[in-house]
Order: sequence, then C-alpha cells, then structure tokens
Amino acid sequence: MASYSIKDLEELSGIKAHTIRIWEKRYAIVNPERTETNIRLYSDEDLKKLLNISILNRHGLKISRLSKLSPGELREKVIHISRESSDTATQIENLVLSMLELDEWKFDKILSDSIMKIGFEDTLVQIMHPFFEKIGLLWQTGSINPAQEHFVSNLLRQKLIVAIDGQAPVTNPAAPVFILFLHEKELHELGLLFYSYLLKKNEIKVIYLGQAVPFDDLKVITRIQNAQYFLTSFTTGISEKDLKEYLIKMSGSFKDQKIFFTGYQVEKVNGDLPGNLVRVTTVKHFREIISTI
Repeated sequence: MASYSIKDLEELSGIKAHTIRIWEKRYAIVNPERTETNIRLYSDEDLKKLLNISILNRHGLKISRLSKLSPGELREKVIHISRESSDTATQIENLVLSMLELDEWKFDKILSDSIMKIGFEDTLVQIMHPFFEKIGLLWQTGSINPAQEHFVSNLLRQKLIVAIDGQAPVTNPAAPVFILFLHEKELHELGLLFYSYLLKKNEIKVIYLGQAVPFDDLKVITRIQNAQYFLTSFTTGISEKDLKEYLIKMSGSFKDQKIFFTGYQVEKVNGDLPGNLVRVTTVKHFREIISTI
C-alpha cells in the first residue's frame, strides 16, 4: 500500500491542497492517517477516489453530491463520462488511474478510443505526450513507484515503436539528418521516441541511438554520418551546473551542428547559450521547428 502526502495528491490529481483540506473537513471525502507530527498521509484508495471526483467535478457534478457516492458508483460515472468525452484532461486523469491500478486493458482502451476519435498523431500530441511529461514529473518528485512508472512506460514505448516502424523509410538523399540520443545517465526515452516519430513522419532521416550514449560515441557517429542536427532530452535529475556544462561541451564539440534539447530538466538552464544550442519548450514549438527545416 502506497502512502502519499497532500502535495503528492495535488500533483497527481490537479486538485489544490487547500481544496483537498476543505473537502476533507466539510465532506469527509478522504480520511488520511496522521503521523506523530500530525502530517497527513493518504492511501491508494484516497488518491483513486480524488482522481475520480476531480473528473466528475470538472464535468459539472457538485462535490456535495459526489461525497455521497460509493467508490464503485464514482467509477461507473467516470466510465460513462469517459466514453462520451473527448476532454484531454479527463483522458489523462484516466491514464493516471490505470497506471495506479496497473490496468493494461483500461490504459489501452483509453488510447484506442482517442486514436479512433482524433487520430494517432493528435492522440500523441494532446494526450500521450502530456501524460508522459506528467509521469516524468511524478517520478522526479517520488509520487509514483518504479513499478508503476515501468508499467506505463513500457506500454507507451510499445505503441510508439509500432508507430515509428509504420513510417516509410526516408530515401531522399537530400533529406536533413537528426541524431537522437540520451546522455550517459539518462534512461527515460519516451520523449525521444515521440520526437523520432514526428521527424520520420515529416520525411526527416533519424539516426536513433537511444539511452545512455557515451559522449565519444557521438563523435564517431558524426564521422560516419553527415548529420546536421542533434536532439536530446533531460528527464533524470541533474544539477544545473552539470547540465549546462554538458550542453556547452556539446556546443563546442559539434560546432557545425544545431543541437536541440528538451525535457523536464531544461527549465534549470538559465542565461545565454551558444547559438547552436536551441531549447525545445513544447511539442508545438518542435513542430514549428520541423516545418522550417
């Protein structure tokens, strides 16, 4: 049984801690245990209940009414709304629930329904990418355990690889070339796979190196392939100093290439950077970049 702080619940459910406390006091929505120092600790069931209530409350059901429903009744109402709704926040919250419950069928059903409604790429952009960005944040804050993170990461990875394999090979010899990689201590490749899909779909050649690539190997690859661009991502915890030093090293070692970097950790990078370093802030931003290449 997992144990969550009120800050964890805020991160996972999107409900402000202040609101959770009010609901707890006024409606007994959740009943946390308390430590000897009076710190609230919430269970898996508390979290699941709050996620369901968050979905239903956002769709207009009053908290006074929701507080009287059993967990089973809450789930039934959420399932009904999910079938009818194309609201991305609802789909993402349902993905979080399926992660907590390790429910592969539910996870796959949410994504499959979305793909049928809005197509694969829009599902990636509007649902899958925001979801695994949230997973990266929750992983960093310790709000989910490794088993849950591995469960959803592997399911998303499978879908992305199938989508990438479904793209026709880029045969145009004049096509721009991207090298996609993660540094030596970085293992979270979902974001990189997502960008690989977008690049290939736009007929840009991708050399995908994947996780934990030694720096010297990048030099070897550029001697074999005349790539104009690098793309890397930073999710695992890294200090601002180490991150900036790594980027400066990349910039100096590959002066003829443009280096795009993205991921949860890049918010730490402040100040001026060399001109061949480009921070990718959002998926929309990267799509705009692709359109100009």
